Amino acid sequence: MAMMLRAAAIRRAAVAAYSTAAARPETGLYGFDVLRTAKGFRRFVDEAIQRSDELVAHIAQLPPSAEIVNAMDEISNTVCSVIDSAELCRNTHPDREFVEEGDKASMRIYEHLQYLNTNTTLYNAILKAESEGVLLTEEARKAANHLRVDFEKGGIHLPKDKLERVNQLNLAIAQLGRKFNENIMIKPGFVDIYPASRIPRNIQHNFKSISRSRQSSVAEQSNPVNTTRQKGLRILTDSGTLSSAVRWVADEEVRRQVFIAGNSEPRENIGVLDELIDSRDEFAKTMGCKSYAEFAIRPNMAASADVVMAFLNEMSHIVRHKADEEFNTIRDFKRRICNQKSSDLEPWDEDYFIGMMKSSAHSVDPSVVASYFPLSQCIKGLNVLVESLFGATFNQIPMADGESWHPDVIKLSLHHPDQGDLGFMYLDLYSRKGKYPGCAHFAIRGGRRLSDLEYQLPIIALVCNFSSSRGLTARLNHWDVETLFHEFGHALHSLLSRTEYQHFSGTRVALDIAETPSNLFEFYAWDYRVLRTFALDETTGDPIPEKMVKALNASRNMFPATELQRQIFYSIMDLTLFGEHTSKPMDTISAVADLKRKHTSWNHVEGTHWHTRFSHLINYGAGYYSYLYARCFATTIWHEVCQDDPLSRSTGSALREKFLRYGGAKDPSSLLKDFVGDSVIRNSGSGIIPDISSLRKEVGL
Repeated sequence: MAMMLRAAAIRRAAVAAYSTAAARPETGLYGFDVLRTAKGFRRFVDEAIQRSDELVAHIAQLPPSAEIVNAMDEISNTVCSVIDSAELCRNTHPDREFVEEGDKASMRIYEHLQYLNTNTTLYNAILKAESEGVLLTEEARKAANHLRVDFEKGGIHLPKDKLERVNQLNLAIAQLGRKFNENIMIKPGFVDIYPASRIPRNIQHNFKSISRSRQSSVAEQSNPVNTTRQKGLRILTDSGTLSSAVRWVADEEVRRQVFIAGNSEPRENIGVLDELIDSRDEFAKTMGCKSYAEFAIRPNMAASADVVMAFLNEMSHIVRHKADEEFNTIRDFKRRICNQKSSDLEPWDEDYFIGMMKSSAHSVDPSVVASYFPLSQCIKGLNVLVESLFGATFNQIPMADGESWHPDVIKLSLHHPDQGDLGFMYLDLYSRKGKYPGCAHFAIRGGRRLSDLEYQLPIIALVCNFSSSRGLTARLNHWDVETLFHEFGHALHSLLSRTEYQHFSGTRVALDIAETPSNLFEFYAWDYRVLRTFALDETTGDPIPEKMVKALNASRNMFPATELQRQIFYSIMDLTLFGEHTSKPMDTISAVADLKRKHTSWNHVEGTHWHTRFSHLINYGAGYYSYLYARCFATTIWHEVCQDDPLSRSTGSALREKFLRYGGAKDPSSLLKDFVGDSVIRNSGSGIIPDISSLRKEVGL
């Protein structure tokens, strides 16, 4: 209790400090002086456009040289600072004016980016620099190659009429993606449940109380004064609340209603997705590709959509038998519990009965587990990781007035005793109204070499939505701890990369390996040797019992094929929607339903269209398979490099020096082979796929 009260006092002090004009230096949002007000975003864009135009003029005067690559990377750095800051602001700032100005800035700078991507002066300069042998380092040559390919992905080599159409399509695709994500946030759907007693008391606080008139008897109907109010609950069916309801509500009819309502919104996204599919398809065909999937995958390790689909179909076949066995086990459990010998297992039953089976097999009380994971201790856990692995520490540092966007935000420097500051990280971890609903890593500034003696340090934000009540520090359930560690893997990739060019900084890598560090650090969240260093009882200070961690792992490993099958299905669906189409328009609802029946053990619920709230279709169009690639790579890395001694300095040195430091500057297949060994990848047709032996072992296939 003392620790919790201290945490509450610290947060109250933070609020007071935030709202008091103390004698601190002044700056703007994220340390950008220009962002002292919301309208500063307009000047931020103006200055970025002016600076990039100056650099274009400078490049036009340069002979073929490495300076061309350096100047173009500075253009990228200038534009990305605006894009990344606007994106973070749009998703997290509590002030509506800042959100709206960030939104406008984002669209303006995106239009300027389209202009830069079709600028023939820049394209011709990079062609000459690449072809005349003046680039002396491997990273400079790779940067030039990437820049040229980026220009060509923008259609710069096309005839004028086709280039204009590509520009129109690119803008339309960006706007459709925004509309899709906005609809998810503003139209979550809802269900009204009466009476409120149908919802477990311990989760009722998550829902809005409502009431309706209830007349007690026929005689009283003529007398409105005698009517009573029946209490109910309105359940918003956003993805997080829906998950909580289908996990904890015993009443099957409530679970069914919530599931159907949540997976039938937003209806507007059916049309938005149709337009997006058509626009991406036309764009890809204008670029000379047979589908958008082919266009998106061609620069990656996989190299072609056919290679990815063959890999996914193989995975689907391998996992099917075990997934069917798990499905039958859950169905039989439901029949026993409900005393119904022929009862069907429905999608709204999955989380509820799996949760019940896990609880009965491994008596783990979530509230007891959460007592070992107050958020303050989990942040210390992140410090344990960087100190043990890399000899560095996170230090909280004061922010200048205007730098932060909310009183809960803190700023940390990652500091090494010999190497100085390595980068900076903002933490925005508590949920609030209007904030991005999930957990994410946002880049604000990439790292790059400025001179022989000076390096531009990376700045990132780690954003989560952990709940806190009555001013007390949040307690995390163990899945939240895993999520925190996942996003922290992305953060470390950004903070520890040391690339010459910001174009390759941190997570700016081939999509196939982008999720590898995040998946790898999930393993750390399940390892007792790691957890015992920071998961301490709030009152006694005793570390989490090893028996409890074993029970958590045993519970996690009960239905591994079901979860893997789901990820395979998501990947196949994504690839199919943006693949070759024999007819237009595509009926995405029927297509997704057919894929679910073919590739999973579960029914499709008629009338639902859950894929219209699957935002990865926007951010990872034809790239969701990369999660499976990353999981395979991460599992192999864990088994081969980390598992024996996950917190040793030698493990950390291997992670940093052979993997994280390169960002996207090294060919990903060479990076993986040099780090883990040749067996980590396999050739398949024209592309590369992961070796799946470690994952098969992990899942028990």
